[in-house]
Amino acid sequence: KTKINKMESCVAVDREVEKVLSKFNGLQDHCVNTIDDFIFSIENIRKELAAGPSDGPVQSIQTSVLEQSIQRVLEATWRMSQEHKDLHSTVSKVGRTIDRNFVSEFSAVFTESAFEKEECVELLNQIICEHFLRQGKLDIAEALNEEACLNVDSAEMEPFLELHRILEALKRRNLQPALSWVAAHKDRLDEQNSGLDFKLHRLQFTEMVASNPHDPARVLQYAKQLARFAEKHSKELQVLMGSLLYMRQGVHTSPYAFLLDPIYWDEICDVFTRDACALMGMSVEKICDMFTCDASALLAMSDQSNSDITIAGVTL
Repeated sequence: KTKINKMESCVAVDREVEKVLSKFNGLQDHCVNTIDDFIFSIENIRKELAAGPSDGPVQSIQTSVLEQSIQRVLEATWRMSQEHKDLHSTVSKVGRTIDRNFVSEFSAVFTESAFEKEECVELLNQIICEHFLRQGKLDIAEALNEEACLNVDSAEMEPFLELHRILEALKRRNLQPALSWVAAHKDRLDEQNSGLDFKLHRLQFTEMVASNPHDPARVLQYAKQLARFAEKHSKELQVLMGSLLYMRQGVHTSPYAFLLDPIYWDEICDVFTRDACALMGMSVEKICDMFTCDASALLAMSDQSNSDITIAGVTL
């Protein structure tokens, strides 16, 4: 009987979905046909106007036809917007049908005894401590380390703090700490086929080209350091060398202005985080952020079902 009820619930939801798809397809066909008709009509009017004398006045009948066409377009646009609103109500019925036919059950998404064991609590505290270290919040991490008796020493904390300092420098567009870090870890980065080294030097080069328009010798001297990237990044290097032609007049107004796009600074922060975490054997995603996403999903479902969720004695 339970299986039959579940099947009936699925059929009811499927029925509402079919209504949405049918209405959507009908609306789409109607919109496409209406727009095609307008395009055809406007094209004919344009041809008639082009066939007349170029310096002659527009005839009153042509003006009238244009005004009528504009009015028809406005009316059709209004009708399509109303039909689109009607589609929203049909879509909302699917959600109501799901709520009516399925009971929200959250007991399977957590285990009450997950944090009863001491080692599980310690693991959770370590994860939280690592999260604060990743954020560069040393004082909070040290306090948690001491109060939870985690025994995380300063040697374990230092790599996190160093990465945080480098990221902060990159956000201020200071490349030197990152370049020093890459030089110190070059062999290991090469082993994981990292492109971080080249991306940092590319950014440094473009910044020098943009900020030293009257000192080409300095820029050319730095360009020699890029020769070691020629085998893997020949096309990118050709573009960089091409930007030298516009040093004096300003790269900002040249065809190479895209090299100064701020998106490259966002990219270098992401690449540095990814490669540094890989080098340290860590996930790029913050584990606490994953927990936050999971908890947010539970809270959203709880709000929709108007029921509370209790996990390990804590009501969400």
